[in-house]
Amino acid sequence: MTTPTVARNAGLPTQDELVRIVEQVLEEARRMGATSAEAAVNVGTGLSVQVRRGEVETLEHERDRALGVGVYFGHRQGTASSSDFSADSVRETVAAACSIARYTSEDPAHGLADPDHLARDIPDLDLDHPWALTVDEAIERALTCEAAALDTDARISNSEGAGVSTSRSLRVYGTSHGFLGSTVGTQHGMNCVVIAGEGADMQRDYWYTVAREAGALETPEAVGRRAAERAVRRLGSRQAHTGRMPVLYVPEAARGLIGHFLGAVRGSNLYRHASFLLDHLGEQVFPAHVTMTEYPHLPRALGSAPFDNEGVATAERVLVDGGVLRGYVLDSYSARKLGLTTTGNAGGVHNLTVAPGVLDFDGLLRDMGRGLVVTELMGQGANPVTGDYSRGAAGFLVENGQLADPVAEITVAGNLRDMFRNLRAVGTDMDTRGSVRTGSLLLDDVVVAGQ
Repeated sequence: MTTPTVARNAGLPTQDELVRIVEQVLEEARRMGATSAEAAVNVGTGLSVQVRRGEVETLEHERDRALGVGVYFGHRQGTASSSDFSADSVRETVAAACSIARYTSEDPAHGLADPDHLARDIPDLDLDHPWALTVDEAIERALTCEAAALDTDARISNSEGAGVSTSRSLRVYGTSHGFLGSTVGTQHGMNCVVIAGEGADMQRDYWYTVAREAGALETPEAVGRRAAERAVRRLGSRQAHTGRMPVLYVPEAARGLIGHFLGAVRGSNLYRHASFLLDHLGEQVFPAHVTMTEYPHLPRALGSAPFDNEGVATAERVLVDGGVLRGYVLDSYSARKLGLTTTGNAGGVHNLTVAPGVLDFDGLLRDMGRGLVVTELMGQGANPVTGDYSRGAAGFLVENGQLADPVAEITVAGNLRDMFRNLRAVGTDMDTRGSVRTGSLLLDDVVVAGQ
């Protein structure tokens, strides 16, 4: 069994304590007749502060704990969970899972991940950077952030608040066929939301920063100023005229568009025949300049993980190469349903990166000439079966390669198949604040509905 060393932290149980809980689960499951079993124990601590108009609104000390148990009687599965780690509760949780399994139907796809796919050599990804942040320091940072926003421009009329948070989590996962691994990581963040204008012309916008280590965060002043500048520049928004035009999604909005693609290649949608990209493996889905690669072992990145939620080793892999779909997003269950092999994506993708092109944001504006920049999207608006896409949006018109009037209460629409094929360029302005990393995306021939 492989158990990486995790440093002691006063706010969390030790790794050894969680390992003992996992071992108890596996032993109890064996004793109750299960042919195989798995257990995951998660614990976390955190501090979050929210201020508004110079006053503390919320202050939360968080301490989370959860035990998840999965047992198998042949191909019959039962699961149960608990937040009580006492020996009696663990036995009761395993018993509940076993009871459920005895009444479920056989499913040949159920079972633990194949032992050949499990992580053996677990790399240190440098994900654990605790922040010794006191309550007073958190409040001061949040107040500084909000004050910077309110002082940026006289047109900032109100605040919805600023927040600071820090958290640290430890997870131990083990299976009856010999895997035992742990991960520990931190995540720190800061955000600010403000309102510009008065009366009928009021606009709201935000900014945030998030990182594994506190030193990588933007300063409170920078976050506040950015939120204010974004809100002010939206004043005077109007509807755009209806028509077809190039649309440039800024990175925060572009991540959602990539999310629709990931939903279409996710195993659970594929085996249910609920994807417009069903049976598209090896086919051209994007233009030849588009490449998407998972980099799960990037040090300190938010989407990094040495193994997935089933203990399967993660590895760098190309999902889209030269616009051609080269892989799906599969866990063990969906892979078996499709007659394929897990891709190590139980729990999601790990630092999926859309390779940038050569143009920065201003370069993309000049390249498009005239069109629309989308800075905010509202609603879900995508049919995973047909690919039909329609979402509320706000942003800016583009004239002569430069930002022009702000627009709101518009809709961007099309079919995702066509939109993906019409992806003209990927910007160099990559946003790394999540598991999907992408720059701005410039698409041709998108329907914009307004006046």
